[in-house]
Amino acid sequence: MDALLLLAIITVLIVLLFDYTNGFHDAANIVATVIASRAMTPAQAVLLVGIFEFLGPLLGGTAVANTIGSFVQLSGVPPLLSLAVILCGLVGAILWNFITWWKGLPSSSSHALVGGLAGAVLVSVGSEHVRWGFAELLEGRITGIFKVIAALILSPLAGFWAGYLIHRLMHALLRAARPAANSGLKLAQYVTAAGLAFSHGANDAQKSMGILTLVLLLGGFIPEFKVPFWVMLACALAITLGILSGGWRIVRTLGFAIYRVRPIHALDSQLTSGAVIFAASLAGAPVSTTHVVATSIMGIGASERPRAVRWSKAGDIVMTWIITLPGAAAIAIMAYALVNLFLNPVT
Repeated sequence: MDALLLLAIITVLIVLLFDYTNGFHDAANIVATVIASRAMTPAQAVLLVGIFEFLGPLLGGTAVANTIGSFVQLSGVPPLLSLAVILCGLVGAILWNFITWWKGLPSSSSHALVGGLAGAVLVSVGSEHVRWGFAELLEGRITGIFKVIAALILSPLAGFWAGYLIHRLMHALLRAARPAANSGLKLAQYVTAAGLAFSHGANDAQKSMGILTLVLLLGGFIPEFKVPFWVMLACALAITLGILSGGWRIVRTLGFAIYRVRPIHALDSQLTSGAVIFAASLAGAPVSTTHVVATSIMGIGASERPRAVRWSKAGDIVMTWIITLPGAAAIAIMAYALVNLFLNPVT
């Protein structure tokens, strides 16, 4: 087996491992409000979410995959080096996911992926191999890393204000409702949680689909950037297995540490998050489910009882978001330094 094929196989496996950690890390985002509001048991929530998480990548198109697969431009770089660069970027993202999971902090797997890949590319082959998107912006087109960063910045704002407005609307509609209405709100979460899981799969698994397809293209295994069906299936399975494993440390943060979540809050958060994430998927914009879910809860709390929102915990989460890009990039750079020693040993 030649070195290129071996490295391609290793990189494919690492992509799927990242996809698994993405699901493992983001499971809390999907099930936290369902569990906190006691609409479902953890087992029921994870089973329901797992089914629709699997369907999302298969039925959600490939617009996000196309965006992620094109923001680094490694054509013209030797195949062995290009695969090593992607491998190091993925290592940065995976290790950052595990670090933030261990600390119980809901950071962004999307930020980690972008930071890891950008860091590895910059230190190995230079900034000209990152598609920044600024030139296209002057032409009225949003592409490249500018599109990725814009989506990751704007989506939390959309989550906050959509959550704020939806909760105001629901509160007005249910103003005269009796406590028994909570039973209906809990049942409705079976639909909204399924929708959120589908939209998460349609957005987050596509990131791995895009990277995996890029690996196949750079290795010369496919003639053009077109996501094969087996790639969709493999990524859908990997992220679903991650979801089924569950990141329970982060459930406590999202479900209990930001705002006291009751059935109406959970339903509103799921409606908000599912709508924002699915709209972004249709637009080919990779967003952070973590950001959207967390800010939707903040927006809902702010619309009802701003003083009851634990803004200090929200501040900790925001700080984690800020350091994720450079943190994952730093790990990827260290990984590349080790790989470079292997590829070019000091004599």
